[in-house]
Amino acid sequence: MSALSFPRLLKGASLFAVLAAALLVARAVEPGAESCSRFVDEHIRAHGLTGVALYLGLTALLTCVGVPRQMLSLAGGYAFGALWGTAWATAGVTAGCVLSFSYARFLGQGFVQRRFGHRIAPLEKFLARSPLLMTFIIRSLPVGNNLVTNILAGVSRIPALPFFTGSCLGYIAQNFIFALLGSGARVDPFWRTAISAALFVLASLLGVWLYRRYRADVETMARPGRGE
Repeated sequence: MSALSFPRLLKGASLFAVLAAALLVARAVEPGAESCSRFVDEHIRAHGLTGVALYLGLTALLTCVGVPRQMLSLAGGYAFGALWGTAWATAGVTAGCVLSFSYARFLGQGFVQRRFGHRIAPLEKFLARSPLLMTFIIRSLPVGNNLVTNILAGVSRIPALPFFTGSCLGYIAQNFIFALLGSGARVDPFWRTAISAALFVLASLLGVWLYRRYRADVETMARPGRGE
């Protein structure tokens, strides 16, 4: 895994800006938001446990096909508010993580390890020292593909439970940011977006700092003559 650079951090921040802009446009232009918001209103929002179960199931399945978890958190915030939206989005995305990790591990681990083990090795090496902490760091970063990470981890040899736990904890910060953005909380839209953007930047910087700190430790331990 190469060191993170400012352009990559900028790319992550740009993703947030685009999603935030898309939400504001969707709310401003009623026809553009109509189909999605109608589905949430008719089947999820204010539908009690049935709506929660439907949201969790859809979130898990959509996570498995690569739908960005930020968009799912936006929908969760719209349906349930910032706090419950964060909780249900985190539960749903974690369930999707478990599903995609599991089918990769049980259906493709042997084949992929034989043919592409050298490509998986950098991630496996980074996670091996402390799977839960390192997974948390990866999930806190503003870059990366959630589905690809799940699949690569699934075909690696890292233990499943620490990966799931680290993923769940690492999802919370960004899920809250996007759930807040989608919640319609009683805050002026400009300030709600500004607060979400500031939290996103802070969470991203924390993830980058943790990554650089522990990546250096892992590389130091891997040098010849060390750790013996």
